[in-house]
Amino acid sequence: MRGDQLSRQWRILRQIEASKSGRTAAEIADLVGVSLRTAYRDLDDLQLAGFPLYAEKRKNSNLWKFVDTYRFKVPPPFTFTELMSLHLGRDLFRVLKGTVFAESLESIFKKVRSTLPPPTLEYLDRIQSTFHMGIKPYKDYKRFREIINRVNQAAMECRCIEMIYKPLRRKKETLRTIDPYKIWFYEGTIYIIGFCHLRQEIRTFVVDRIKLLRLTDEKFKRPQDLDIDEYTRHSFRVMQDELYTVKVRIAPAWAKYVGEKIWHESQIACKMPDKSLELSFRVAGLEEMKQWVMGLGPEAYVIEPERLKEMVKAGLRKALIQYEGLRLAKRRSDTQGDRSHLA
Repeated sequence: MRGDQLSRQWRILRQIEASKSGRTAAEIADLVGVSLRTAYRDLDDLQLAGFPLYAEKRKNSNLWKFVDTYRFKVPPPFTFTELMSLHLGRDLFRVLKGTVFAESLESIFKKVRSTLPPPTLEYLDRIQSTFHMGIKPYKDYKRFREIINRVNQAAMECRCIEMIYKPLRRKKETLRTIDPYKIWFYEGTIYIIGFCHLRQEIRTFVVDRIKLLRLTDEKFKRPQDLDIDEYTRHSFRVMQDELYTVKVRIAPAWAKYVGEKIWHESQIACKMPDKSLELSFRVAGLEEMKQWVMGLGPEAYVIEPERLKEMVKAGLRKALIQYEGLRLAKRRSDTQGDRSHLA
């Protein structure tokens, strides 16, 4: 397959690059796991693609290496294949479009592109035809550009911010003073993790729920022992709340799909005799777990806690009422239309 060939050739470049003295074709074949004939064919293809490879004769064998002058075209401390990987990774950063981070990254990509010779860029284009990274869903942060810039400045300068913030499930906006410790990007959303003076604890705020933001001259000291991974360790996604032990039974039809993923680091999976799957978690809060269970539909059943089971049942009842209401409204509309036609 074409994708396998490109992946293999990439590994060959890495092996040659990692060796100061070069590699023999036999070494390359062994390291990459192909026949000697295939190794020679790949080396010929890479030379035709414009990579400055040559074979230096040493005793009874040839050592494949990059032309020495070519190495100086790669700016330190990068290696050649690292630059190519960075170029291929552009797709990952499209979710930051409209922010100062995306503009800085785009500047880096342009510099990388100018460093790589045309034959190499053509080679990368061939790789991208078989390799794509997509991240969905994500948000358009263009309209929050200034807010993000100010938060970033405040975090770097350890300056407090004042903001008008509207929580997701509350209608009332609140005035908050925050010490912004970290800007956190997670699942397509940008968050601020910082100390909230109103609640007197570290909180997580969603950038796109900020209405107005002002930098103050007040300084704060960032905690030296702040560990974001530890702070978010118990969150199923981002929410912080009371700890619960959750057990969910996954139906046999979806057991393999669900079991292939690690949904939370506390996850414990147990295969049942009927081929269903029981997943156990230790998570902070139940709201995000409720959304996850409901997203799996009838394929997931909450075993415990009872509170989560009731939350899911209430959510399903609400959805049923909504759909029944829409169906009833449509039926009335159709009936009225028929009467109008008869009139």
